[in-house]
Amino acid sequence: MTVNPHSIDLSAFVAEQLKRAEPDLLRSMLSSFIQALMSAEADAVCGAPYGARSAERTNSRNGYRSRDFDTRAGTVQVAIPKLREGSYFPDWLLERRRRAEKALVSVVATSYLLGVSTRRMERLVEQLGITRLSKSQVSVMARELDEQVGDFRSRPLDAGPYTFLAADALTMKVREGGRVVLVHVLIGTGVNADGHREILGVDLTSAEDGAGWLAFFRDLTVRGLSGVSLVTSDAHTGLVAALGATLPGASWQRCRTHYAANLMTVCPKASWGWVKALLHSVYDQPDAASVHAQFDRIVDALADKLPAVADHLEQARADILAFTAYPKELWRQIWSNNPQERLNREIRRRTDVVGIFPNREALIRLVGAVLAEQHDEWAEGRRYLGIDILSRSRLTKINNDDTEINTDTTKEAPNPAALTA
Repeated sequence: MTVNPHSIDLSAFVAEQLKRAEPDLLRSMLSSFIQALMSAEADAVCGAPYGARSAERTNSRNGYRSRDFDTRAGTVQVAIPKLREGSYFPDWLLERRRRAEKALVSVVATSYLLGVSTRRMERLVEQLGITRLSKSQVSVMARELDEQVGDFRSRPLDAGPYTFLAADALTMKVREGGRVVLVHVLIGTGVNADGHREILGVDLTSAEDGAGWLAFFRDLTVRGLSGVSLVTSDAHTGLVAALGATLPGASWQRCRTHYAANLMTVCPKASWGWVKALLHSVYDQPDAASVHAQFDRIVDALADKLPAVADHLEQARADILAFTAYPKELWRQIWSNNPQERLNREIRRRTDVVGIFPNREALIRLVGAVLAEQHDEWAEGRRYLGIDILSRSRLTKINNDDTEINTDTTKEAPNPAALTA
């Protein structure tokens, strides 16, 4: 669509709007711009500007028809130009809405129509600027979103190998059986063969336990998840066992940030500061050998003063130092769930608007739409990890596995001297 840049005098228009100082300034400006764009497009269809005589004219205007357009700035009344022959309809305007925004409107409206809303929910509807939404509108909107989210959640995972995977869980509130219950949203992200991050899956479970994580990872593997070398996560109940059952050969990196908080539960509060500083020094080392050496020194130093802390560290050694098996250039991306936490904050930003969801379908609709949008942004953005570093990571893992196999074989081989004795 081509729009004449002189159809609106922007400086004069803005000055006039500011001078009038209307309370709905943004809505008024949006309405004026929409009308100008539709008028320009109608002129293009007619072959000549409105009211102008031209030999190139192929059609002419025939009044307007009013239509309400719901936007984040409020409900805007637009006058759609009518033509004497044929019809004109601005598909570019009425179809341009992001999935997450539609999902948010759908969730709020569903809550309102089901009668579970309070004055807070009514205020949310007003903040969205929606003056009215019928049950049929909500139903159509929800059906379209459910299809999109369903396709996204069940798509094949064919861009592997997914060398690095991150998993996390969020708790949300849902109304069920006349009461409010907590449900858990399981989310998995990964780095594909091209170095881009992907949203691999999202699911809801009533409890964060081994059964939920097992079903989650089984679904990912059925859809094609392969080549996973390292999984980074918090110590969620049942997650490690589920990994062993569904992704054999994958290592587990316990999130260093969450582990530091877990360690403080066995550490006297007076010692928190210097114990955290000691633990942080492990991650400041220049190479893998230095990391392990510093870890040994810390455990030895704490063995007499804080034996419970030393035991906690020793038991978690393999889990929190799994990152050292990979090139140092990507340690920051794999030794914690901080990248996942940024994604969680974006989800919370959307879901906090609703608070308590009317049902599980509304919850997965909104979270799924947010994740689908994030997935698209990652696909169009820059690589998260370079292809070269990914290739080196896979080779490093293979070499480490071969070394372990050779070590085990050496240990189990019989002594030739003993056989001849």
